[in-house]
Amino acid sequence: MTEQHKSVDQVFSELSSSMNGLTSEEVEKRLEKYGQNALIEKKANPLLKLLGFFWGPIPWMIEVAALLSAIVGRWADFVIIVVLLLFNAAIGFFEEHKASNALDALKSQLALKARALRDNTWGEVEANNLVPGDIVRLRLGDVIPADVVLVNGDYISVDQAALTGESLPVTKGVGDTAYSGSVAKQGEMIAVVSGTGSNTFFGRTAKLVESAGAVSHFQKAVLSIGNYLIYLTLAMVAVLILVGLDRGERPLELVQFALILTVAAIPVAMPAVLSVTMAVGGLALSKMDAIVSRLEAIEEMAGMNILCSDKTGTLTQNKLTLGDSVLFGAKNVEELLLIGSLASKSEDGDSIDLAIMAKLENPDALQQFNQLKFIPFDPVHKRTEAEIKGPEETTFRVTKGAPQTIINLSDLSEADRAKALKDVDDFAAKGFRTLGVARSRNNSSWEYLGTLSLFDPPREDSIETISQANKHGIAVKMVTGDNIAIARETAKKLGLSTNIIEAEAFFDKDEDIQSLSSDIERRIEKADGFAQVFPEHKYGIVKAFQDLGHLTAMTGDGVNDAPALKQADVGVAVSGATDAARAAADLVLTAPGLSVIIRAVEHARMIFERMNSYAIYRITETIRIMLFVVIAILVYNFYPITAIMIILLALLNDIPIMTIAYDNTWLDPKPVQWDMKRVLTVSTVLGVIGVVETFGLLIIAKTWLGLDIAQIQSFIFLKLSVAGHLTLFVARSRKPFWCRPFPAPSMIWSALATKLLATLIVGMGWFMAAVPWEYIGLIWGYCILWIFIEDWTKLIIYDHLKLESPRHKCFLKCLNKSVHHHTHYGVK
Repeated sequence: MTEQHKSVDQVFSELSSSMNGLTSEEVEKRLEKYGQNALIEKKANPLLKLLGFFWGPIPWMIEVAALLSAIVGRWADFVIIVVLLLFNAAIGFFEEHKASNALDALKSQLALKARALRDNTWGEVEANNLVPGDIVRLRLGDVIPADVVLVNGDYISVDQAALTGESLPVTKGVGDTAYSGSVAKQGEMIAVVSGTGSNTFFGRTAKLVESAGAVSHFQKAVLSIGNYLIYLTLAMVAVLILVGLDRGERPLELVQFALILTVAAIPVAMPAVLSVTMAVGGLALSKMDAIVSRLEAIEEMAGMNILCSDKTGTLTQNKLTLGDSVLFGAKNVEELLLIGSLASKSEDGDSIDLAIMAKLENPDALQQFNQLKFIPFDPVHKRTEAEIKGPEETTFRVTKGAPQTIINLSDLSEADRAKALKDVDDFAAKGFRTLGVARSRNNSSWEYLGTLSLFDPPREDSIETISQANKHGIAVKMVTGDNIAIARETAKKLGLSTNIIEAEAFFDKDEDIQSLSSDIERRIEKADGFAQVFPEHKYGIVKAFQDLGHLTAMTGDGVNDAPALKQADVGVAVSGATDAARAAADLVLTAPGLSVIIRAVEHARMIFERMNSYAIYRITETIRIMLFVVIAILVYNFYPITAIMIILLALLNDIPIMTIAYDNTWLDPKPVQWDMKRVLTVSTVLGVIGVVETFGLLIIAKTWLGLDIAQIQSFIFLKLSVAGHLTLFVARSRKPFWCRPFPAPSMIWSALATKLLATLIVGMGWFMAAVPWEYIGLIWGYCILWIFIEDWTKLIIYDHLKLESPRHKCFLKCLNKSVHHHTHYGVK
């Protein structure tokens, strides 16, 4: 997007307006035609939005299970299922407010009042009632109320950093466009409104925010796991019902048992457990000065491999600082700075003036001088000038400004003039802004004292943050609205590669930013950073990386960053960000700097491992129970466990499993993503082993111990209960289960408590037939033996999938590394 310069007559002709402004009647007609100068938000029906969360494969199965529970009168089951369903829907419904929150924050940036010429009279009007063709007056401190074309006056300097990302105010004159939402810093001009509401630069940014957003990989993973379990459950239930009907069992009893088995097998609690895991992680991140506004972003953060970072105010301090100086007439740098300070006025709050004065080693020296007269900078003369009275009552003049202007003003030899201009060109090539400083004694000619350079310095922690990001497998791409020279110089200072490309090299006016060609996407992927970027470009850059399969994070602080923050897999609003940026972001940093992002990534990867462990465990348990029950019924023609036992198993296994949210876990040094091949392979094999294990114990109970059916059912119930958490200890780590990181104490104690309760239930005969205590000891020993077999098999699978180092890692090696691991594992 390139700003166009138009003639005043052309603008008035296009807008059917003039310097006399509009009449009230014309304003009313244009309000009907163009609408109010406000962002329009499409309001979705809240009820329809809420009902949308009850639609999909997992909700369907849960709803069917709830319906069947009501039909057969199992009201306790019905209540539990409905509560879980509502809990999951509430979480999703709450997070859907993000887009509207972002738009509300954008609206708050708009000016509330404006000075407009209507009916040949200047007056204050509501900004949202401005229309194209209105004549408005802009002056120091005003928020520009709409997109306007400047038509009268000398100049106006506007700060549009929050819109375009430019680090310095931009000076505009007659024929230039000033954007809605930018702030007037100097000067005063008359302008004609050229665009309002959604048709402004600001409004187009809001539209991008509204349309932005990527599908969560977490949601895809939950859907994949849910579908797998649903298909498996339906197949097993179909076999169970068909065999039961063939054997002449009563249909109602058969449906009741199939229902309970289905409820136990379908991952009703899975979304809740995973949400709680992320919520606990989000709370931990908040203590690290990082607030998570979308829980799924934690999982995305764990897998992100590209970080698109805004430059101004994010990688840099957004604070002009003096760089190297070149001396001519000045005796030393301090004298050059003193004269430059005398040609400044601190009360005006100009960033350049403040930067020069802040560099003085002895600020008290200014007290010896009296500023008699001060002429501020303007784009015509391009310099400031002051008349100064010195400590010896002598007066002299000082000036500073555009170096070419000051050089031409000064009395320099041709050689010195050529050298001074070369110095300016050298600074410009490095991306530095320069100022010339001169002094005149006794109203004589100007003496050129030297050249000052200015730049926006990097944050102190930026270099270390970028280094840590690279170590974590994250490529940092700088995205800035500044010119390419400044961008490349900043990249050098930050230790980034300097393959910085102008955004317009990728995006021309005819390019559809929503659907870039594969060639352009590949060129974007190869670039190390992007300069002269507008909001549409940032959005397009993020989307291009996503289309190529990258999980992309975007940091920013301004309105201009909001669309890209919303589109990114992880949008990060840095400390001091605008309301619009915070509302559009997934992660809001409350402390300065980016170092917390790396800590957040580390924490997110550990949270991901917890969710991954639970997914493997849950699929394993479903296969273990479903397959075993069906095979046992087919072989022995009796139910190996009762309906009440299935409900107790669900309570004893699923509720305490939420302690996985506090588990200690391994920190992967590289980005992690859901690998469904790995998850389904490991869980299926462990599930099948569990079936063999449980069937073996069934044979022991029936054939060797000669127990009756009621005792066999109690026997199998205890076995499934004890083996449940033991399997979790296997599934939670890719290493031998006895190696660090050890399980969190809460997980160990919850496992012991629930297994001891299950043992008491069987030993005492509560709700089921009692089993002799010696047989209970046999069950515990049997389960402990099989945990080593499961763990050995798990290591073989990981070794085969090349996801873990060779399985001959021994216990001693794990212990030797324990001290090292302790610094990387386990956030409780």
